[in-house]
Amino acid sequence: MCNRFMQPLRVAVQWLFLLLIVRMGVQFYHFVLYCRGESAVFVPRPDGVEGFLPISALVSLRGWFLSGEINPIHPAGLVIFLTVIGLSFLLKRSFCSWLCPVGTLAELCWKGGFSLFRRNFRPPPRLDATLRGIKYLLLLLFIGSIGILMAPGAVIAFISSDYNRIADIRMLDFFLHPSLLSLMIMAFLVTLSFPVKNAFCRFLCPYGALLGVVSICSPVKVTRDGNLCVSCGACSQLCPSHLPVMELKRVHSPECIGCWRCVAHCPVHGALSMKLTGGKLAVPGLLFALLVLLLFWGGSVAGKMTGHWRTAIPLQEYRILSRDPTIRH
Repeated sequence: MCNRFMQPLRVAVQWLFLLLIVRMGVQFYHFVLYCRGESAVFVPRPDGVEGFLPISALVSLRGWFLSGEINPIHPAGLVIFLTVIGLSFLLKRSFCSWLCPVGTLAELCWKGGFSLFRRNFRPPPRLDATLRGIKYLLLLLFIGSIGILMAPGAVIAFISSDYNRIADIRMLDFFLHPSLLSLMIMAFLVTLSFPVKNAFCRFLCPYGALLGVVSICSPVKVTRDGNLCVSCGACSQLCPSHLPVMELKRVHSPECIGCWRCVAHCPVHGALSMKLTGGKLAVPGLLFALLVLLLFWGGSVAGKMTGHWRTAIPLQEYRILSRDPTIRH
């Protein structure tokens, strides 16, 4: 496949995945309505909704290390968490630019901002570097508090707590009934996302920070052929992460999200490509896209085949806990 088709393909994958997530969210909403007695129609709970519980997944990962077993409370959350990490290890932060719904909406915002302002804005280099450091500090906070400071007994207690058992419902309630402060923060981030490319992802997302650190080890990286490059600067200008691609031989930065924008818009065929370690073998765009989809889908298949996908929480317990106001708020 010619590289110029990579962006339409990536955007199509983004929106297809977003639509699937919206469908899953609607299904989960109706499941919760049934559990709370607000609907007589039973709708099965979609297990994939646990992908929105990264903190619960991180605690489950710690519990797995402690006990040697994956707990059955939100197993799909841990499977998805590990799948995304594995995807980043192999194919850069492709999850962020191909599958993440937040990344999809953020890209829609900054592209809309470009249409409005005829440009996107970037903070001064020092301020930009400082702001980018926030997501790594948040990552250290989560890893330190859960992976190091949290006592083993507290880990087990949290996993089995009623709070964690309906963490998915609490997440739904957060978005359906946000506080005034939450609304103000979300409104600020959305507004900021129009002039600034991927503002939340770039400055605040600890999940993206983790994937970025892991992606440093990825064998697939954007590679520039200095003999073919005409130094037009298109790659650096179009990079949503503001990386100086034109000045690099190989892009090792954790900020690279594997979006293929630089490769797709390079005017000289072969000057930029996704290559494996050693810089000899290029990965075709279609193969890259297929691997992103197959690896992500393969994670869920592996979870189902090993029995680590469907929660062990019975429906009756969901019905009881979902109506308890002391847990919901």
